[in-house]
Amino acid sequence: MSIIARENQAGARIGEKEMVAEAEAALADIARVREGIGRVIFGQEAVVERTLVALLAGGHALLVGVPGLAKTKLVETLGVVLGLDAQRIQFTPDLMPSDILGSEVMEQDETGRRGFRFIPGPIFAQLLMADEINRASPRTQSALLQSMQEYHVTVAGHRHDLPSPFHVLATQNPLEQEGTYPLPEAQLDRFLMQVDILYPELDAERRILLETTGAEEAKPENVLGPERLKQVQALIRRMPVPESVVEAILALVRSARPGLGHPETDRHVAWGPGPRASQALTLCARARALYDGRLAPSVDDVRALAEPVLQHRMALTFAARAEGMSVRDVIARLVKALG
Repeated sequence: MSIIARENQAGARIGEKEMVAEAEAALADIARVREGIGRVIFGQEAVVERTLVALLAGGHALLVGVPGLAKTKLVETLGVVLGLDAQRIQFTPDLMPSDILGSEVMEQDETGRRGFRFIPGPIFAQLLMADEINRASPRTQSALLQSMQEYHVTVAGHRHDLPSPFHVLATQNPLEQEGTYPLPEAQLDRFLMQVDILYPELDAERRILLETTGAEEAKPENVLGPERLKQVQALIRRMPVPESVVEAILALVRSARPGLGHPETDRHVAWGPGPRASQALTLCARARALYDGRLAPSVDDVRALAEPVLQHRMALTFAARAEGMSVRDVIARLVKALG
């Protein structure tokens, strides 16, 4: 074996050891974050896992659930535990884009000279909670489009970079549809995952009753910081993805698109997920693997994440809706076909 080959092997072993050490440190930090959230949010383990996976993957999440299921509390708790500068926007029909992005105001200095100064809006935060996002008009919803994808906003022709990291956690009520505006497909696609929040289990609801109606209520505590979160996010992007996982992601996403030789999909799906869904599955599978203490994702991660990653990126045909099918039913069949 040549000297160069031996040096390359030694370098690879050192790199692998360093990555293992980084992963072990990240696991300890993630465990502290989970413990910190668990002091305030009772039950809802799947919701906490998926929301944290979305943040660890560096993306945004759409939280969907009826009122009173601690959506707002979860976002506030995440902001404190992760040490992020958090802001909240309550979306209403009369909310304007400038209420989100900020605006320019004219000022006059001591010499009498006038000029414009930009006053940043609440979007200039590391964790933005968009509460009841579907209550604002499409014009206002579109104010988030550029920021969620490009991490900067443009006001009066000037670019303003957003803080790093930048995450949007939006909430949506699936019951009240009067006076709401469905999110456009372009904006839905920018959410890494849609996290459905269901009613708590009996034991969790009993604990909620006992611990939130007394004289003292548990408060979240900071256990991480934004720079450490960025380091963990960078580590996740360096995690290797086995070829079997790549093939499973491609097979799943492409099978959800009509017109690609899948008769059942052609019959039930009007439009399917684009390449951004494949990217989201890859990132989230890596993040979920690290969340579970593994250094590489598996096909099981793809199966577990298929519904939250794909359900808001697909639409059913009229025939499928007439049969009483839901998007989740279609995704379940596609996952089952993976084997």
